This record gives sequence, structure tokens and C-alpha cells, in this order.
Amino acid sequence: MLRLLASLRSAAVTVAVLTAAGLAGCGASPSTTADAPTADRLEGLLLSPPEPAPPLVLHNYTGQPVSLTAMHGRAVFVTFVYTHCPDVCPLIVSNLALAQRGLGTRAQDVQMLAVTVDPRRDTPRAIQSFLAARGALGRMDYLLGDNSQLLRTWKAWHVEVVINRKLLTTGHTAVVYGITASGRIAVVYPSDFSPAQIIHDAALLARM
Repeated sequence: MLRLLASLRSAAVTVAVLTAAGLAGCGASPSTTADAPTADRLEGLLLSPPEPAPPLVLHNYTGQPVSLTAMHGRAVFVTFVYTHCPDVCPLIVSNLALAQRGLGTRAQDVQMLAVTVDPRRDTPRAIQSFLAARGALGRMDYLLGDNSQLLRTWKAWHVEVVINRKLLTTGHTAVVYGITASGRIAVVYPSDFSPAQIIHDAALLARM
């Protein structure tokens, strides 16, 4: 994790985004000041050089197996959410769905992935309703797994999950990872990203 954090463009901002989001609750990601957008530069928090994406092998809420390595050749956006989140998760999912719609025909080169951080409550029915309410049904894969699979995945992706005494999630690291077509993390977005940033970056990631 130290190697990943050290490679980010701004260590101070990154620590605030990744650590505060995980420790202070679901809605804790602070705002960041973005550079002026350019046609050939990714937005968000850049990794230099991009890091290989950790393994991600789970199944979606319909029971189909999903592997990140099978998506090489496409830009992939990965986030970690839960259906009972009161604030940030609905915003993240809604904005990713808006970006996917905004991509038009280019959407075929992009994959949106959400991974549960609350397996007790993220049932297939709850997930379907959650995605449908935010215009994301059919536009995003929502991934599940058993406890050991999820614990390994959260650790590999440096996602901190806050669980109360009833074993229910109350907070987590709220970011979006931008993955290149070659399977490397190139950019990290705080929870207040805009759909326009994703639309802008998708074409660049798909060529990297």
C-alpha cells in the first residue's frame, strides 16, 4: 500500500481521500482541486507510473463469474459500495451510470464494476432495486463473494471497511479506480467525481 500511495501525484491529497474515506464513514471523501482538463491527460489523482491492478475474481449478483483479467482491452472503472449506504454510494453509482450513458457507442469499450462491502445486506434483490433506482441496471456489474473472497479483495484493493457490532457496514473507502486496457490502475477518483471526468478519461484508458 505504501508503494501505491507513494506513486500518486499528491501524497497529501491522496492520504486525505483514501484514509479519511475509510475511517470517517461512507460520506467522508473530501473535495479536491482538479487540474484544468486537457484532451490527452487523465483527470483525478494520477498514478505515475500506473500500477498493476490487484486480482478481482468474484461473481455478479446474477451468479455469473467475473474476472478483471477477462476485461483486458477495455477501460474499467472499479468502486466499492453497498446498497444501504445513506449518501456516497448512491451518488457514485448514479454518476457512473450517467457517464456510461454519456459514452454512447463508446460504452462498448468500457466496463463499470461495483464490489460489495456489505455482503449481509447486499442480496441480489436489494442490488437489483438499488441499481434500477439509479439508472444503473444493465450498465454496471455488481460483484459478490463469500467472506474469505471479499476480505482478500478488500485488502488487495486497500479498501477499509467499518463494521459495527451487528456485523453491518457503516463506512468504507469511497473512491473509484480507473483501470487501463492493459490492466493497470492509472487514476483514482474521489467520491465527488463528475460523469464528465469519466467520459473524458474512458477513451484514454482504453488506449493505455
